[in-house]
Amino acid sequence: MKIAIYTLGCKVNQYETQAMERELRARGHEIVPFSGEADAYVINTCSVTAAGDQKSRQAVHRVRREHPEAVVAVCGCWSQTHAAEARALGADLLTGTGDRLGFLDLLEQAVRERGAPLEAVDPPFDRRHFERLPAGGLEGRTRALLKVEDGCANFCSYCIIPYARGPVRSLSLEDTAVQAAELKSQGYREIVLTGIEISSWGRDLHEGQTLIDLLEAVSAAVPGVRLRLGSLEPRTVTEEFCQRAALLPDLCPQFHLSLQSGCDATLKRMRRKYDAARFFQSVELLNRHFHRPAVTTDLITGFPGETEEEFRETLEFIQKCKFARMHIFPYSERPGTPAAEMEQVPKTLRGERAHRAAELAQAMRRAYLEGCVGEVYEVLFEQPAGEEGLFLGHAPNYTEVLVKGPDLHNQVRPVKITRTDGDALFGALEE
Repeated sequence: MKIAIYTLGCKVNQYETQAMERELRARGHEIVPFSGEADAYVINTCSVTAAGDQKSRQAVHRVRREHPEAVVAVCGCWSQTHAAEARALGADLLTGTGDRLGFLDLLEQAVRERGAPLEAVDPPFDRRHFERLPAGGLEGRTRALLKVEDGCANFCSYCIIPYARGPVRSLSLEDTAVQAAELKSQGYREIVLTGIEISSWGRDLHEGQTLIDLLEAVSAAVPGVRLRLGSLEPRTVTEEFCQRAALLPDLCPQFHLSLQSGCDATLKRMRRKYDAARFFQSVELLNRHFHRPAVTTDLITGFPGETEEEFRETLEFIQKCKFARMHIFPYSERPGTPAAEMEQVPKTLRGERAHRAAELAQAMRRAYLEGCVGEVYEVLFEQPAGEEGLFLGHAPNYTEVLVKGPDLHNQVRPVKITRTDGDALFGALEE
């Protein structure tokens, strides 16, 4: 059958979609564009913010309206936490964030039988085992996602994801190394280790191993393949972590540290497990052990109770950290979380603060990129860009690099950086 998949949200969702696509192809089905005609439309949903909820609802509603004869199947975080809404929109198949292979079995059944709606939304906190999915993605990719962890036990006061994903489950060190080797054999030049909260990798395995042990094992299993880490909690970045990580020849020096606020009082209300001083210690360690690493982060503005003085503390703190890039979000209420019951900051003020923070973030971004001029980076090239004979790739620090050259797809080539436009780097191929 012809199946179209629409993916919302994070890299974990992207990975799970790629795994489902791979499995469906192995079963003899065809993956087609979501804008075309299909027997079934799968919507892999997101619920990290209210905007994610809205986009998920809109996608289900649009497909139901435009393709009334097709099977509409919904999975992911929004359908896990908002099953009643998804059911009311007329989904033919409704599941959540668990048992993706079982979901595909039900998808085949739904198309074959065209009977009553099917539903299999399990209790997320009952999950105890990591679901091993097929490694790899679509043809033509240069960078592969490898999910090594699922679930979260942090229960930050603003976040609904622990309720959508359940407890921490880890892919074993041995299985991770095997899947990484499979990806290398398929021609991928870079692997991104991802998960809901990879800093907790190994906690459930009770073998005394941590993320740096996993990273060393994967590095040994796929020499010559670049490795990149997903989002990290500041507690992960210790002196020992940095010493061992800096010895790995293919580890990309881009580290996404989840900040959310630079004010201790706000961090406490968020139930984050660090203060600003500990976060800054992580930034300093990374800058000490790596050459000009790209330290990136997330920031929430207008969190409940945030005063103007608290926000000013955050602005001063982010400038101190000199982030290479920031993702900035106005606070979004998640019903059922403790923060939703707190005194709310007006939405207009949340947006205004996000705008102020974004101006500083853009200035820091430009400063970081200007510091890259004159450097030589090994760039992994991915695709043509524009009509000027430019080819686009990413440096190890995950900055976009454009050069004039022939078909460079999936090649890693040294590039001398000559200039920046404030968003990307431009350079010339080195001989």
